[in-house]
Amino acid sequence: MSEFTHAELEAYLDESIDPARAAAIESAIKEDDDLKNRLSHINGRRDAGIHTLGEIWRRHQMGVPSREDLGSYLLEILDEDKTKYIDFRINILKCQVTIANLNDLTQQQKGSDESVDSRRKKYFRSSAGFFKSSSSGDEGQEDPK
Repeated sequence: MSEFTHAELEAYLDESIDPARAAAIESAIKEDDDLKNRLSHINGRRDAGIHTLGEIWRRHQMGVPSREDLGSYLLEILDEDKTKYIDFRINILKCQVTIANLNDLTQQQKGSDESVDSRRKKYFRSSAGFFKSSSSGDEGQEDPK
């Protein structure tokens, strides 16, 4: 059976752990009384108001990049250090908050692109009546009016 770190169990209780790892913990809980006791101890400590530094960081999302930084990350205009840090949070830590924000910004960006195309088509259709028909044979000439 896989050993779970104290930090993983705290993240599990905060629902801020990778879904695959959370599923592994849930599966192990069913068979491991020691794991149940560890989770119970962590909850009891929290109820008593005793918190670890890591728990405070996770709870207050202190290391999560801003949406502005994530937007710059998507545009690939961040400096190398910040890009590496965001890659670390996504690929190594599997930070669910960072991943959710990044996915949200990606969806907004796609929606924005579709919105621009939609507006462009709408403007074109609404102004089509102002252009002279090319079927009269005088294409490229200005209207003498």
